[in-house]
Amino acid sequence: MRVLIVEDELVIARRLERLLTEVLGADIIALHHCSALREAEKWLSEHEVDVVFLDLNLNGEDGFELVKDAAARAFHTVVISAHTDRAMEAFEIGVLDFIGKPFGKERIRKSVDRLQGARASHPAVSLAVRSTGRIDIIPVSNIAFVRAAGAYSELVLRDGKVRVHSKSLDRLMDVLPARFERIHRSYVVRIDEIVQIKVREGSRYSAILASGEEIPIGRTRVDHVRSRLAAS
Repeated sequence: MRVLIVEDELVIARRLERLLTEVLGADIIALHHCSALREAEKWLSEHEVDVVFLDLNLNGEDGFELVKDAAARAFHTVVISAHTDRAMEAFEIGVLDFIGKPFGKERIRKSVDRLQGARASHPAVSLAVRSTGRIDIIPVSNIAFVRAAGAYSELVLRDGKVRVHSKSLDRLMDVLPARFERIHRSYVVRIDEIVQIKVREGSRYSAILASGEEIPIGRTRVDHVRSRLAAS
């Protein structure tokens, strides 16, 4: 795992480095520390990371603009801050976790567990999406389904528009609400968008959405999808 810590208090940064090293062990590929926003932005423009641990208040600067930018990128973001009143604001745009200061090893371990496959404790209300020269905020309620597009994902909105997100389908699943279901290796759908399941020739299955669009359902997932629909 490639980790970037953005924290202006050296004592806290060193403590976080030590705890992450203890918890992740050999899973750490690289661990870097930046103490200022501009330094972090430059590092992120030149290096690939899997997760950023980001303080909200850096040398008196509000790090929330970097939170929005980070949440729109391919990696996961974990906010670390004494300003716990801003936790929900951070979760709402798709950060994976929010760790209040002070923190201990078990809290870092819980965050690492989320990084290694568990969903965020508070799902995103909106997703931050990078556009030319700006960050757009897309309400999750506007998304009908998401499809894989190589290393990226395409958010297909209810109005038919498509927005490209830098995160992979796997990473988006970590922050999306539980009503979004992985129905195929390349598709995640909002379960209440499905109006019918069709059986095709060769025991292939597809979901018919409220928009009329048809998307595939994996054979190993069809029974679970039917159960979700029956329960909804």
